[in-house]
Amino acid sequence: MLPETLFYVAGAVAVLSALGMVSAVRHAVAATLCLLSTMLSLAVIYVLLEAYFAAAVLVVVYVGAVSLLFLFVVTLLDLRRETFGVPRMRLLRVAGAVVAGLTVTLGLTQVESLGEAPELHEGFGGYEAIGLALYTDYILVVEMVALLLLASIVGALILTRKKLD
Repeated sequence: MLPETLFYVAGAVAVLSALGMVSAVRHAVAATLCLLSTMLSLAVIYVLLEAYFAAAVLVVVYVGAVSLLFLFVVTLLDLRRETFGVPRMRLLRVAGAVVAGLTVTLGLTQVESLGEAPELHEGFGGYEAIGLALYTDYILVVEMVALLLLASIVGALILTRKKLD
């Protein structure tokens, strides 16, 4: 009973904080904090589903790195309220309501077609299986991501260094 209740509570927190993130267009820091709350709620759901590696990666990569990067960019850009005017906000709200309505409608129509979940073999999604797949089948992708991260770090250093005159 407790895991089921925790699952629904974490799901509700994830949905509400995701809505808070989308609706906080003018407040980038509040939107980032809502993103943190959404990711932590998803990590709780992953733990309840016994996907411990996915939960750990979600917390380390998204909550740790990406959210801090968002906060850094927000403080670096120093966004003002004038960026999003009133007419633009109305259009965003109408578009968001339409997309949300379509998503709920499609989701409700597809729920009935779902069957039973397939049985997974022992070790599926574990550390060994993921590591083996990353460094055998997807080694080129891993190396490309490493080069992309290196290039982004060098670019950030070049953009933020002060000119020495």
